[in-house]
Amino acid sequence: MDVFSLMQNQVGFFLLVFARISGVFSTAPVFGSRNIPVYVKAGTVLAISYILFPLVFQTKTMIPENFLSYIAIVIGEFLLGLIVGWISSLIFSAVQATGQILDMQVGFGIVNIFDPASGQQVPLIGNFKYILAVLIFLSTNSHHILLSALFASFKLIPVTGVVFNTALSEIVVDIVSGFFIIALKISVPVLATLLLTDVALGILARTMPQMNIFVVGMPVKIIVGIFVLSLALPFYIYFLEVLFNGMYNDIYRILVSFG
Repeated sequence: MDVFSLMQNQVGFFLLVFARISGVFSTAPVFGSRNIPVYVKAGTVLAISYILFPLVFQTKTMIPENFLSYIAIVIGEFLLGLIVGWISSLIFSAVQATGQILDMQVGFGIVNIFDPASGQQVPLIGNFKYILAVLIFLSTNSHHILLSALFASFKLIPVTGVVFNTALSEIVVDIVSGFFIIALKISVPVLATLLLTDVALGILARTMPQMNIFVVGMPVKIIVGIFVLSLALPFYIYFLEVLFNGMYNDIYRILVSFG
């Protein structure tokens, strides 16, 4: 099949494929980073659309001739891509939420750094965990899972077949609440240790009232927090690998809800 001749006859279909992939690359982790120039993103989306076009093309697909109807379908395809990319980025949002919780408890709450990937101020520990999560995401080839899910979306939801229903909101709420629980699970070892440290400092303050616990407690909590964080690092890496493997299931649940 001559792809060029096929594209000339089905430009409308190709643009719908391009819209869905553009949505994914707008919000997906790593791919949607602000560090990547817009021209690189557009070229990558165009290349992937060119590769997938002959694989997902269906001659029975009816492209509406009415301009407004076609724009509505383009918006639906783009929103589907946005949702898929956003669901895959929730793991990194949970990691940053974990860093925010730990920074407040350890004593780094007032220390924020600029993250060029998101263009926002992020917590210190959260940024460290985020960078580590990105490295694990790439080293475990989890971005291949995202691309596989993107290709599977065209099989589960054909082009022009996007239908939004009430089941989608329930699944999104369930997935988001699950990632809040994940953020707490990641931070539990450090939080539990810091709680015991606060109890010990409180007992010390009662037994030695002449000691300035506020001055002593701050560096103690920082040292204990960093020490426990380093001990929990191997478990954090393993936990991230499990989460990235389960990312495809979350995307699949979202895609099935469109059916």
